[in-house]
Amino acid sequence: MDIIYLLLPVALIIVIIIIAVFFWAVKSDQFDDLEGPAYRILMDDDEKSSKTKKDKTTKDKPSSDHMPD
Repeated sequence: MDIIYLLLPVALIIVIIIIAVFFWAVKSDQFDDLEGPAYRILMDDDEKSSKTKKDKTTKDKPSSDHMPD
């Protein structure tokens, strides 16, 4: 039963720390745009995709000296 005298203050300190971190995150605008990063992953970058398509097409073309007769 004596352990409760230790566990209650430790639990309260942990809860206070969690609440402080949450309010810091809200104050520093961590929760402003929740959907933007998720959509940014799905969006294509036209410049990057066109460069990679050009690189793939030039690498995939067989040269004439490698063609079998």
